[in-house]
Order: sequence, then structure tokens, then C-alpha cells
Amino acid sequence: MTALLKSPAVPQDACVAVLSPASAPMAERVESGMQALRALGYTPQPTEFVLARGPLFFAGSPQMRLDDLHGAFADEEIRAIFSSRGGYGSNYLLEGLDLDLLAANPKPLFGFSDLTALHLWLLDQIQMPAFHGPMISPDFSRADGVHLASLRAALAGQPYTLGAAEGLRVLHTGQAKGVLYGGCLSILTALLGTPWEPQTEGKLLFLEDVNAKPYQIDRMLWQLREAGKLDGVPGMIFGEMLDCAQPGGSATLLEEVLLHFFEDFDGPIAIGLRSGHVSRQNVTLTFGVEAELNAEKGTTLKLTEAAVAR
Repeated sequence: MTALLKSPAVPQDACVAVLSPASAPMAERVESGMQALRALGYTPQPTEFVLARGPLFFAGSPQMRLDDLHGAFADEEIRAIFSSRGGYGSNYLLEGLDLDLLAANPKPLFGFSDLTALHLWLLDQIQMPAFHGPMISPDFSRADGVHLASLRAALAGQPYTLGAAEGLRVLHTGQAKGVLYGGCLSILTALLGTPWEPQTEGKLLFLEDVNAKPYQIDRMLWQLREAGKLDGVPGMIFGEMLDCAQPGGSATLLEEVLLHFFEDFDGPIAIGLRSGHVSRQNVTLTFGVEAELNAEKGTTLKLTEAAVAR
């Protein structure tokens, strides 16, 4: 297995870029989120097109967004990059990415939801770890929106463990080790059959989504399975699955659906981890690193490998 392309650890007084690779953000939320970054000691630098609006719902043309992304990676003063928001549009950047430039200047790129497309392509192609975690508008702009312990540990290159305090609970008991990988379930399935198809096979798989009905979750998991993307997966971790409920249905319907779908799965299954679309305290996960899932009475996910070079 090729070694991860790790950037240097990021100090708490670092200069960080704020950009919009997908949908257009609200200016006031971007400013509020940057104020929160400043309060933590960071120096946020908004990119040229971070507040661009249009065409349509995009934060500028694909070239504008690529210019901001490439510029942030090329800038030696920038130590980490935070997405303003997700939404839709990162897929239009995939074809134009300068992988050689990014590989020569690896940096933590934070995001979730639509950013899953960028994250997994960079991980699969140049082995750059993905930082699935808080964004400026949905998380940093609100009180209690960011899980600071995991953010700081991930940027410092310190191992950390997540458990019940971060929402994690057991669905199917067991233990598993492997490379942590995943992101937004809707985006993973949308990438199937494209040149940017994610390489989930054999990975310790984290999946999360929002506002998807349980039958839709089942359908997307079925698509992953039939595409061979669940082959060799040793363990499954699901996110908080915010508002993934059936109107008028049982409060436990989603968990029943997951247990039914994975009835022949021998590995551990956990659910509830607040990373991605969450109600509060968005947890940072680093994809590409070695991790251990212990789905027992005291369910834990331990990230045993650093995603940055210490």
C-alpha cells in the first residue's frame, strides 16, 4: 500500500484559506465562521471567489473555483483549507484538478457532503488524507457547531478516540481494523460508473447522509453492494443520519433497515457518529488512516494513525 501524502502538522496560529468549491455561501455566515476561526487563534484568508454567486447555484464558474483551490494549495503561507459550505458543484472540478500541484503541496482540506467527491478522488489518486469535518457556514458560524477536540487532534497529528460522547453506539457487535474511508452516501453512489468512482472495497467504511428516507438509504446501499463496493469491508460506521426518517414511521425504522440489509454481514456496525451533516459539534474524521472499530457495550472508533506529519 502506498504511503499517505501527509502535510506538516498545523499549529493553532496558522494561516488558513477559506474557499467555496461548490455552492454559493451567505456572506454573513462566512464572516461569522471566520470570526470563530480567529477566536481559535487561526488567521483565515478568504480566496478571491469565496463569495461568488452564480451561475445558477454555484459559487462561480468551475474555473473560478479551481483557481481558488489551486491558489490555496500553492500558497506557502496557507497551512490548511476550509470549505465555506457544500451544496452542489464540486464534481465539476474533478476533471480540471492539477494533481501534480496538489501532490507537491499537500494540505488538510476540510469539508463534507458535496466535498466527498474531491476528498475521495484526492485520496485515491495521490494518497492525500481527507479531512471530513466542519465547514465555515454550517458549523463554525454557529455556537457549538464544531467538535474542537477532534479538530485539534487531527491537525496536530495526535491519535484520538471517539465514542458515546460523539454519538457512537452499537448496531451489531464485533471488532474491526482497517483504513478509514467514506463520506456522504449520496455522493458516493452518484460517483459510481464515472471515472471518479470511489475505492471503498476492503475499507473500514463511514457513511452518512441527511434528509434521506430509510428506503432511500437501503436503495443506495444496495447500489453500492451490487457494484461490488462493499466487498471485503470489515466494519461499518454510520453517521448521525440527521432527519433520515420516514414521516409517520417508527423512530427506529432506519436502524431496522440497516440491520435487515446487513443481516449476513459478520463485521461490527455502529451508528450515530456526529461527523458531516449533524445537529451539533461536527467531529473531524481523517480518511486514509488506520483505525479500529470496537462495537461492543462501550462502542469506540480509534484513529490510530496521524493524517499529518508530526
